[in-house]
Amino acid sequence: MSINWERQAQKGKDILTNSIPKQWLVAAEKLPPASQKSVVDFPRQSGLLSTRELIITDMSATSLVMEMGKGALTAEEVVTAFLKRAVIGHQLLNFATEFLTDEAIARARELDEYYRRTGKLVGPLHGVPISVKEHISMKNRTCNTGYVAWVDKVYTEDSLLLQLLTKAGAVFHVRTNQPQSLMHLCCSNNITGTTVNPHNRTLTPGGSSGGEGASMGFRCAPLGIGTDIGGSIRCPAAFCGAYGFRPSSMRNPCTGLKVASSGQETIHGVVGPMSSCSIEDLELFQRAVLEQEPWDIETSLMPVPWRSVAPTREMTVAIMWDDGCVRPHPPITRALRHARDKLVAAGIKVVDWEPYKHQHGWEVISALYYPDAAAKQRELLAESGEPARPLTEWALSYSRSNALSHAETWSLQEQREIYKDEYHALLKRRGVDFILSPTYSGVAAVMGESQYWNYTAIWNIADLPSAVFPSGLTVDSKLDALTEHDKKYIPRDAADEREWRKYQGPERYEGAPIGLQIAGRRFKDEETLAAAKLVEEIVSRRVDAKL
Repeated sequence: MSINWERQAQKGKDILTNSIPKQWLVAAEKLPPASQKSVVDFPRQSGLLSTRELIITDMSATSLVMEMGKGALTAEEVVTAFLKRAVIGHQLLNFATEFLTDEAIARARELDEYYRRTGKLVGPLHGVPISVKEHISMKNRTCNTGYVAWVDKVYTEDSLLLQLLTKAGAVFHVRTNQPQSLMHLCCSNNITGTTVNPHNRTLTPGGSSGGEGASMGFRCAPLGIGTDIGGSIRCPAAFCGAYGFRPSSMRNPCTGLKVASSGQETIHGVVGPMSSCSIEDLELFQRAVLEQEPWDIETSLMPVPWRSVAPTREMTVAIMWDDGCVRPHPPITRALRHARDKLVAAGIKVVDWEPYKHQHGWEVISALYYPDAAAKQRELLAESGEPARPLTEWALSYSRSNALSHAETWSLQEQREIYKDEYHALLKRRGVDFILSPTYSGVAAVMGESQYWNYTAIWNIADLPSAVFPSGLTVDSKLDALTEHDKKYIPRDAADEREWRKYQGPERYEGAPIGLQIAGRRFKDEETLAAAKLVEEIVSRRVDAKL
């Protein structure tokens, strides 16, 4: 049986291998040694990219569009620069599942010809290279979703989201890796293997949009597309020092996203943008998609156009230091303190947030992830005979031992809706506009150790739009050492103990960026991104940011 599944998995490996543009491969002897943890500076140190290519790949999507609009850059040179950087990134991080080189360059040339002919841009994303998570279907391409059983599945059209982005002028140049089952905050499967973190290759880039996290962290694309049902956009963004946005459910189109549990509505997954550079690029993505009124095609979507919202200091930000279940590691607490001090100094009203029944929220959402007791996922594993990865088994164990009855499902869904309403009411009653919190109990997890989801999943059940951004801080060997007080900490339960014991000291997480998460009220997506933009400017870059 193992021979059969391995032969089948090899087909997926071959798709990747045959797609890599060989002219840009780096000779093995010129690559950093496997023992080198951080590789984020390798593109600049290697001499493999020209000065102009380095400048291009350091630019935001917003800036790239502006320069192409002035004729200072061509779409072809932009996508070529990012392709070259992506090839280097893949050699170091194993983040790709397929390169789209010929199609991307052909598309860029079409855009350049249109600009030469008209003097205009095709749309708001004209010439912007976008990396795409593999389970987002593409016309005439396979879509395995991390399952060996689906390696041969070829789709007849692009997902609706890709169709809209194409109309907006985007260029898709690389597809990215995901974990088996899509339900890890890690990134490993039996087809393309394990993706690692560019800041420290002993750490995970997160999941399930882990390939996208690595892509953003290494600047293989200015924008990427991830999906999120429990933290799968936000954790990779935080782990890799990037930006990510989980919109409210039913805003972005999901037609053409392939998952094992297609049709389940117990917990709505979402699709959203990730960025290597800025909150502004997340807004650019959202505006480009929603101005095309996708609800006229995917009729279950809320017919809510994207609004322009200016950031304001007249807001109340509550800091959630701890979710009442699992204590954050020292670097996370330090970043929250840093954020609080910067926000207060900038005149923002800051209060503390007492978490509301987060253990109950987890019990409800974890049961609703697999109402069929993960039968479909196990069926797909059995179909090929591939072994389940350790974190797949961990995730599937969240399901009840038997499939939920209709009555049990209805009861849990009622509890879901009650909890959602109660959380919203609590925000109103406490006068809080946004909650600033950890994205995860720690920074990027050591490979295979990402087992606690509820710092992100809680906003999935409450359906709060949430954005992740870098705090501007990284793990520090002195500042993040365990104090005597830390060493005396008595965990609340087995989960708290498991997660706390992982932090044996900052050395395990050398060089890891520290990301933060800000959540707003449901359907206040525009306000949430505007707040995230201002908070990030104050906390991590321009401390005296003026409006």
